Amino acid sequence: MDIATLIGIILGAVMIVFGIISGASAAAITENFIDVPSVIITIGGSISSLITSYTLKDTINNLKSIGVAFKDPKLDAAGTIGKIIELSNVARKEGLLALEEIAGTLDDEFMKKGILLIVDGTEPELVRGILETELVNMDERHRKVAGFYDTWASLGPAWGMIGTLIGLVNMLKNLSDASTIGPSMAVALLTTLYGSMIANWIATPLSNKMKAISSQEYQMKEIMTEGLLSIQAGENPRVIEEKLKSFLAPGARAGIGEEAGGEG
Repeated sequence: MDIATLIGIILGAVMIVFGIISGASAAAITENFIDVPSVIITIGGSISSLITSYTLKDTINNLKSIGVAFKDPKLDAAGTIGKIIELSNVARKEGLLALEEIAGTLDDEFMKKGILLIVDGTEPELVRGILETELVNMDERHRKVAGFYDTWASLGPAWGMIGTLIGLVNMLKNLSDASTIGPSMAVALLTTLYGSMIANWIATPLSNKMKAISSQEYQMKEIMTEGLLSIQAGENPRVIEEKLKSFLAPGARAGIGEEAGGEG
């Protein structure tokens, strides 16, 4: 589990509560800042627009995907490069066919597919085309999920404003009773608050986290693609190592290839 996501959401809640009670009291949370009709208008309204924007199946699946932001994908680019260097040494010493047995022990389906394509004697350009097609489609799927939360981030404040306008209309209809103006205005503003919270506390941060995870996974698979094609081309393990290190920041390159025993 990626504890950073959980910490961020909890810390955001703490900041909101602190802002409320610093100017009033703890009782103000339930007395002043919880209004069921406002919750229904803002959350229910924004979700209704999501259902309109997407199919019901996609809406449910995208809402379920929130768990991705809380998971630690354990993407180890340095470890992947080390593994590719290890594979290149095996291929250099024993031939490409020796990689087939290793492929059966791999957990990563993308790397396994690439190795099997190479072992089967597939042309390099076709191997690249197949792997890049899978990579592009993976990226597109991830973008759609992140885009769902971007859409929610834009709909939340919009429905908050709709709720505010509804509240203002009701308030203006009862101006003859001055005692209702203040409470009615407060309720009207709550929908704007809820909409802003949906966008800035939940939806946008979740979208950003999913985009970051997707970007890391995309880079990992780019490394795999280039590494496997380099192995197929018969390049020197040391050359492959230096090529793949260029994907990483300078500070992350130390120690790569040492355990794999890259050859000169």
